[in-house]
Amino acid sequence: MRTRPTPPDRMSGGLRPPLAAAWVALVLTSLLSGCTTPMDYIRNGFKVGPNFRKPPAPVESDWIDAADKRVRQESDDLSQWWKVFNDPVLDRLICDAYRQNLSLREAGFRVLQARAQLGISFSGLFPQTQQMTGDYTRKQISKSTANNFLNFGIPGVKRYFGQWDLGFNLAWELDFWGRFRRAFEADSASLDASVEGYDDVLVTLLSDLATNYVLMRTAEKQIEYTEANVEVLTSTLKLTQARYSAKTVSDLDVQQARGTLVQTQAQVPELKIQLRKYENQLCILMGIAPEDLRVELGRGPIPTAPPEVALGIPAELLTRRPDIRRAERQAAAQCAMIGVAESDFYPHISITGTLGYSSEFFKGLFQTQALNGTIGPSFTWNILNFGRILSNVRLQDAKFQELVATYQKTVLNAQQEAENGLVTFLRAQERARFQAESVDAAEKSTKIVMAQYKAGIVDFVRVNQILQNQVDQQNLLAQVQGEIGQGLIQVYKALGGGWQLRLTGCETPPRAMIGPPTVDE
Repeated sequence: MRTRPTPPDRMSGGLRPPLAAAWVALVLTSLLSGCTTPMDYIRNGFKVGPNFRKPPAPVESDWIDAADKRVRQESDDLSQWWKVFNDPVLDRLICDAYRQNLSLREAGFRVLQARAQLGISFSGLFPQTQQMTGDYTRKQISKSTANNFLNFGIPGVKRYFGQWDLGFNLAWELDFWGRFRRAFEADSASLDASVEGYDDVLVTLLSDLATNYVLMRTAEKQIEYTEANVEVLTSTLKLTQARYSAKTVSDLDVQQARGTLVQTQAQVPELKIQLRKYENQLCILMGIAPEDLRVELGRGPIPTAPPEVALGIPAELLTRRPDIRRAERQAAAQCAMIGVAESDFYPHISITGTLGYSSEFFKGLFQTQALNGTIGPSFTWNILNFGRILSNVRLQDAKFQELVATYQKTVLNAQQEAENGLVTFLRAQERARFQAESVDAAEKSTKIVMAQYKAGIVDFVRVNQILQNQVDQQNLLAQVQGEIGQGLIQVYKALGGGWQLRLTGCETPPRAMIGPPTVDE
């Protein structure tokens, strides 16, 4: 493009026409030699590199079980989803974990790190070098060098002298290509990603704590069923021993009754092992050392879940789930790094200057004649780089494409988690209904067969089969009842519920931190 020369009196900054033309030629040559076209450079706000746009993601139009009457299409407030269980103990544990969990605290410090890094990037928009300098040197000039002025006896030339210096240096690389603004974009997106990472840790924490609480209550119920069956089997063994003494049954019946009793008794320690593990995990999630929670938590029923759940539509996962938002922000940060790498194709234009005082004696350091200084524009341009800059741009772009794929995979995983939780929640309800009928039939069968055994109508083999079936069916019932709550918890986690606790805080008073016992003096 040809331009008409500007008259000297209209030139800004006092640049002469040949020098101004040289700078214009430098700018045009730079734009034509890089990856960004002049139109893209203007469209991007005078920044090289691509602007970030939200990547496409595969999202289903509706849930697989959308036709089920228990699945509502409206969107509920999921900020305190655990309240649907109406369990005050669970509410208190949630607040304890929110205030004391160490993984959540780690995520909080990562947010502070990202915020500090953003402040560092912001400072790059201003003069990068601002230094106050000062020194004193005592100098001696050699008389043995060639053409030495000292040998000619020139007046004013001293062999011994001191030098006092005080000055200020400034260097400002102008963000002509958007290098520093792109870096600020990257760190700003990284800060957003760290906040979303904090929210994702919070969502996972709440779901893990609720899941372990349900598993703990399920183990308690299984222990209750098993201990009740131990009492029944103990009575059966006594009855069998009495009948053996009366010579109405053989010793085989006695040994079978004892074996069934001992086998059932052996299940209790195994269930207590699982119970203790769930309690220990709850302690870790609450940020305290493992301890016995029996006194504080007591015994309680398996949390009862409502029969319905509101899911909204799958596309809402893109805005609901913190991990999806984090993946998007990470991709945005990397997209900006492409522009940072691409800026190395172009010359770095700077303004440098120094201002200071120099004097042989300190008393004359701040006099007018001691003042010195320089100022002027400069540029550096990496040429003959043997493809290093282009390879770096390709490297940053490949990282960006990787994060786009990660974002899309995160969206797919979110839908999978939601569907898995939903099918577990819905089908576990049906299974629990059938399992409850099975337990009811097993308990009635036990009463009938025990009456028949006392009357001598059936042998102990039949009794043993029915008693073992009752034990198995009751344990399965407790397991399925807990599975309903676990499925609903998984649904709420998949929907990204609970991170809003960061904004609202917890209403339940926190559990006191456990410390060493103290003795009053």
